[in-house]
Amino acid sequence: MNLEGSMNAGTHELRGAGVVVTGAGGGIGAALARRFAAEGARVVVNDLDPARAKAVADGIGGLAVPGDASAIVDEAREALGGTVDVWCANAGLASGGDAFADEAVWAAAWDVNVMAHVRAARALLPDWLERGTGRFVSTVSAAGLLTMIGAAPYSVSKHGALAFAEWLSLTYRHRGLTVHAICPQGVRTDMLAATGSAGDLVLVPTAIEPETVADALLDAIAEDRFLVLPHPEVADFYRNRAEDPERWLGGMNKLQRHWEAGAR
Repeated sequence: MNLEGSMNAGTHELRGAGVVVTGAGGGIGAALARRFAAEGARVVVNDLDPARAKAVADGIGGLAVPGDASAIVDEAREALGGTVDVWCANAGLASGGDAFADEAVWAAAWDVNVMAHVRAARALLPDWLERGTGRFVSTVSAAGLLTMIGAAPYSVSKHGALAFAEWLSLTYRHRGLTVHAICPQGVRTDMLAATGSAGDLVLVPTAIEPETVADALLDAIAEDRFLVLPHPEVADFYRNRAEDPERWLGGMNKLQRHWEAGAR
């Protein structure tokens, strides 16, 4: 479906649109896939695990294209009949650790959380710019706007994901590209369970369901809004960080010390 006459006209009609969601075997990705399918989109479900991808795809009448999210653009486009209208760069790696984390951990976080987005955009942009329409959705997390204690590789790479999404938006919005950056705090997924005591302290108390994230994205699509904040309070945190960085860093250091004390 060519969305030039629908999305760009402000109706944001998703029925018949070709949508790809990476990392959609569970969690946020699966919720996004289900929501797009409910809106009438034709959905490609991607995951490294073929069985998980197939289970989600079968449940929504979608198409499973398993594999590395960096390398499935052509296959996904072919599965959708030649056109991708919406690409959700959702696959991510929650890498904990500090500045001393192994080089391989840093490299993997950068590759999955940033370069997979870059590679997808390289493959998608020529067609989108020629047609004058396209949507790129980046699952960034609030760590990309703020930071996350105990997770240097994750925080730094998510800042990179946000920076790339911003760059895409400011560079190509006048040529029909719409970009959305999803920035939730804790979401009740397997990834949250893997964040350990830092996640228990910072994320679990206000954790939301993946479906709430999907709802927030659809609201942002209806408004052509870049930032998607399923936790509205993140806007205040982001504003405080910008207006008084010294105070904000002091507050985050206090949180860090509280976490360290509890970990002893």
